[in-house]
Amino acid sequence: MNKYQDIINLERPKSLYQPKATMTMRAAQFAPFSALTGFSEALEEVRRVTTKRKNLMDNSKNVINEKLQIIKENIKKAPEISISYFVADVKKEGGKYKKVTGYVRKIDEVNKIITMRSGIKILIEDIESISGDIFNSFEL
Repeated sequence: MNKYQDIINLERPKSLYQPKATMTMRAAQFAPFSALTGFSEALEEVRRVTTKRKNLMDNSKNVINEKLQIIKENIKKAPEISISYFVADVKKEGGKYKKVTGYVRKIDEVNKIITMRSGIKILIEDIESISGDIFNSFEL
């Protein structure tokens, strides 16, 4: 005779206090376990690439200043321009270069900020280059 023959066909005991677990609740115990919470997010942050800010030569800075002066003199004509500028990363050293095309609303020489009509504000010291058709008639 088998050792458990007397209990093998009995019903599963039912608890008076604990309800029977649903299939979903039972499956949850086999869900993946992450011992290092936030580890994958930290790895993604390390993998994210940033660019170093370029140091502009004095000649390039002079060209940018001349172009800003031309924009300021012609701001009412609303010339369309493109500005490539550096945006510092808030979490890591470095950042990335962005390019915006549009119309300048204001050039604040005191705070050294360009405000575009779209609302984007650009620090003049972050500008890498400025281009546009308005500069074709000038020799820079």
